[in-house]
Amino acid sequence: MEFNDELIDHISQLAKLSFSGEEREEIKENMQRILDFMGKLEKVNTDDVEPLIYLSNEINILRDDEPKTSISHEEILLNAPKKDSDYIRIPKVLDKNS
Repeated sequence: MEFNDELIDHISQLAKLSFSGEEREEIKENMQRILDFMGKLEKVNTDDVEPLIYLSNEINILRDDEPKTSISHEEILLNAPKKDSDYIRIPKVLDKNS
């Protein structure tokens, strides 16, 4: 497969991108190198290679979930600078017009 201007136009249209003449040529060269490399990979003999399912031999590297003491709701509200009933008031972060 060879990358031509029509294919680059089609891909850029699908990706909603636009390229200058220099960028188009650079992308065409890069995509062709990627395809050439994939062609080399297709030729590699993998008959005796066991498929890789996981990148690590570790079975479970996460700790067990254990309940621990935490701060109560009341303690959190005591430390809050502004509160409204049972809730902490914070400055507005989102604007409806954004």
